[in-house]
Amino acid sequence: MLASWYDEQGPAAAVLGVGELPDPEPGPGEVRVRVTVSGVNPGDTKKRRGWLGSSMPYPRVIPHSDAAGVVDAVGDGVDTRRVGQRVWVYGAQSYRPFGTAAQYTVVPEDLAVRLPDHLGDELGASLGIPGITAHRTVFSDGPVDGRTVLVHGVLGGVGSLAAQLARWGGATVLATVRRGDDLDRVDPAVVSHAVALDSADPAAAIRTYAPQGVDRIIEVALSDNADLDTAVAATDAVIAAYATRADRTEIPFWPLLFKNVTLRLLGSDDFPAEARRQAARDLTAAAALTVDVGDRYPLEDIAKAHDRVDAGGRGRVLVTIPH
Repeated sequence: MLASWYDEQGPAAAVLGVGELPDPEPGPGEVRVRVTVSGVNPGDTKKRRGWLGSSMPYPRVIPHSDAAGVVDAVGDGVDTRRVGQRVWVYGAQSYRPFGTAAQYTVVPEDLAVRLPDHLGDELGASLGIPGITAHRTVFSDGPVDGRTVLVHGVLGGVGSLAAQLARWGGATVLATVRRGDDLDRVDPAVVSHAVALDSADPAAAIRTYAPQGVDRIIEVALSDNADLDTAVAATDAVIAAYATRADRTEIPFWPLLFKNVTLRLLGSDDFPAEARRQAARDLTAAAALTVDVGDRYPLEDIAKAHDRVDAGGRGRVLVTIPH
């Protein structure tokens, strides 16, 4: 099969190779997926770079955990009727060496989730790490029906899906964007009110829409927003943080304590298995989900795709797999 891999960590152009590797074969309880689209996440590029001093977990790594494709072979114990089924894949390279940046990937059968015919491959390849993280941030502390949820970074990959899932779950959704110029990009069908963080007093603006405070806060930059979150959190609120910009993040401890706020930190590789399965079920059920697809790259240009993710910017980055 045609695949991309790295045998050592470093810059994308220096370590990512593209060439032929043996076709993988599914073992017991596994399926093989003929990959059409592979999704690139910041976690994929961080692993490749050796972020925070991480080392090579395996002698060779095929990157990427997310994908869409078609099941083309199954191992022992798997229903043969799954062959030919369109699926979206998550967790392919989570504690596993070979991910989805290849013509074929092999995963435990529950990591290949049926993709309904009316949903496209680009959406399917965008539901893994962003979608499951978004689901966990919204629902890890129970239902949100009738609650007010504040989503920071609502135009980002996780933030956008978190807002949609919170709305699907019955919440009133408030959101923030970095700049006032971005406000017109927020979907009013999902977000009741959006606030720009570069406005004069974003906390006061949020409190205008949630006088009693917000019940859940979906946090992409805890180091930047800790004071704002404290100002708008309701008593017994939950701050669900999946990212920060400072490795050692300070928080206003006593004001948060007096509000009995729960600070939940979420790392997608280590979510409980049942939480991932429930997220997969809900993401597939919430069929109106949309993603902002940015740049698409052929597999031969995977290094450019990794550089694009490292540089930041808008939209989901995808790698198309030739056959």
